[in-house]
Amino acid sequence: MSYAELFSLAGRTALVTGASRGLGRAIAEGLAAHGASVVCAARTAADLEAVTAGIRAAGGRAQAVVMDLADRAALPAAARAAEACFGPVDILVNNAGVNFREPVAAVSADHLDRILAVNLEGLFVLTQEISRGMVARRRGKIINLGSITTGFGLSQLAVYSATKGALGSLGRSLAAELGRHNVHVNTLCPGFVLTPLTHKLWSLPHMQAWGRQRIPLGRTGVPEDVVGAAVFLASRASDYVTGQALYVDGGFSTAEPWPIPEHGGNAAPPGEIKGDGLA
Repeated sequence: MSYAELFSLAGRTALVTGASRGLGRAIAEGLAAHGASVVCAARTAADLEAVTAGIRAAGGRAQAVVMDLADRAALPAAARAAEACFGPVDILVNNAGVNFREPVAAVSADHLDRILAVNLEGLFVLTQEISRGMVARRRGKIINLGSITTGFGLSQLAVYSATKGALGSLGRSLAAELGRHNVHVNTLCPGFVLTPLTHKLWSLPHMQAWGRQRIPLGRTGVPEDVVGAAVFLASRASDYVTGQALYVDGGFSTAEPWPIPEHGGNAAPPGEIKGDGLA
């Protein structure tokens, strides 16, 4: 295999949940552009048709499967329907998820059940179904979509954060269990990405200002920013990577811009500020 082929997904079949919009759509399009045959799954057939038609128009291969992760009883049949499209699934991208931003005291039983059902329980059942075939074939890539909250706390996201934190632990455990079968499991953790679901929040001027200040790269992300990492984790380029959480967040979770004076102009010259300023 040449280095040029490391990121090729030719001959591979991918299943992407939540593929009708936002990150899921971008990832599905990115995998198809690198040669994968992509099964796009979501709850709404009309939305899926727009995605698959776009992929086919660009020269890729895609089919749609209606799938509701909250309907656990229907997932085994949905998994079989997905594998009937292009053959056994080599790449599973667990992207579908729901969220309700609200204080912990306001979380209703309905919201609690819905978030757990989609983000964790349904994801687990689908992974269970698809991974059986991967183990039998001794080949597979499982990519779970976490978030910043996989390892970083944010207020008013208690239940969502619990599910995304669980995905980090699930990924490590599955990596330990399935690695001997040549099945790789990793968690892809996007940061603040502009999608149809987050546009309303990030259109607020004070949120935009906060994001520019707090994110080291100085901007919020777009779905295309996450595609490269997804292709990497799906391809042979990551064949020695498993059990990892890869943050694609502009540095938010690992770095803090520190507003001390820079050298030059009226800033203090080197050596004038004593100590590290932390104590």
